[in-house]
Amino acid sequence: MKSNFIEELRWRGMLQDMMPGTEEQLQKEMTAAYIGFDPTASSLHIGNLATIMLLKHFQLCGHKPIALVGGATGMIGDPSGKAAEREFLSEDTLRHNQECIKKQLEKFLDFSDIDNSAEVVNNYDWFKEFSFLGFLREAGKYLSVNYMMSKDSVKKRLETGISFTEFSYQLLQGYDFYWLYKNKNVRLQMGGSDQWGNITTGTEIIRRKEGGADEIEHKAYALTTPLVTKADGTKFGKSESGNVWLDSTMTTPYQFYQFWLNATDADCARLLRVFTLLSKDEIEKLEAEHAEAPHLRIMQKALAKDVTIRVHSEKDYDIAVKASEILFGKGTLEVLQGMSDTDILAVFDGVPQTSITLADFEASPTVTDLVSVITNAEIYPSKGEARRAIQGNALSINKTKIADPNHPATFDLLNGKYLLVGKGKKNHLIIVG
Repeated sequence: MKSNFIEELRWRGMLQDMMPGTEEQLQKEMTAAYIGFDPTASSLHIGNLATIMLLKHFQLCGHKPIALVGGATGMIGDPSGKAAEREFLSEDTLRHNQECIKKQLEKFLDFSDIDNSAEVVNNYDWFKEFSFLGFLREAGKYLSVNYMMSKDSVKKRLETGISFTEFSYQLLQGYDFYWLYKNKNVRLQMGGSDQWGNITTGTEIIRRKEGGADEIEHKAYALTTPLVTKADGTKFGKSESGNVWLDSTMTTPYQFYQFWLNATDADCARLLRVFTLLSKDEIEKLEAEHAEAPHLRIMQKALAKDVTIRVHSEKDYDIAVKASEILFGKGTLEVLQGMSDTDILAVFDGVPQTSITLADFEASPTVTDLVSVITNAEIYPSKGEARRAIQGNALSINKTKIADPNHPATFDLLNGKYLLVGKGKKNHLIIVG
């Protein structure tokens, strides 16, 4: 083995629970393990990224990672951590989501022709032929109702009510483990700590179906990682607008970069360990440098760079950095010269935007006149307020402060098309055309 997977998780703070014998199994031989991902959306989010990192480290340590996209279980919905039953998704939606998630997973794991090549499997492939009676005979008879009701995911829902559909979810996930154990030689299932009950259901089905006199030869294991929370104990992974997605059309690379850049000092040490591939020495060096100059936000910048490049690309990272410098730092607009319209709009994604005609722009002799043209953008509701803002040194155009209300509105348009109006510390992009 290249390194000890369990030790890697321990120093990173990524190990919650594991069944006895797990570490010995992983030290003995290359082992196949899987994590399940429900296709409830067309993109994974950064909560999923923590478990993707489990698979990544698993592969780097010489083992074989398998990602299960739950085409069948996605039709049911995991009750774990849910206060109410989910809405069912259509088969077409599920298929679309499955394909999107597969493409995302391929960015993180090595699927090339190596001994421990990653695989993506879909549990619909083995559930689609099952009859209801067949499944009851194949899986249902091996678990008691008492056993299934003892799981936290079920107990927490008994007061509010849980349907038979959701109650049966752990049976489906447990059978997934059994099927992969028999057909893919999978010996370990991993996941977030909220999945411990579902995962151990799988090991129990394997034990009961495959046990007997030679039980030692039929060992299956379980391992979980802690759910990532903030230092104050609140849930991690959401921005003001909701989930932080891995899909650039749902959370732009700039928004993604800003999310990590805005992490608190108290959270950064753990986030660097969980979400980056930096070594222990590299992270401890960053912590020491950050402690000497916290205002430079060294840990945040390293975290945002590493994760943004791996999830998106180096180009997306560079654009996000330039956008941050322009909007919040001392960056000049010269960096935009030569950029395509697509890249410029990516830089200013999330910044309020307003379109005006070229005729309106050319018919505005002074800055006050120009601002009055764009009052529909709620920059300033009136010429009088615009004039007062200018006199108060609170207006800039293309990063240049305007001190005179009668300043001629003779500004060069960025790429012949854009103006950046600053109202105090807030920015507004004007598209002229």
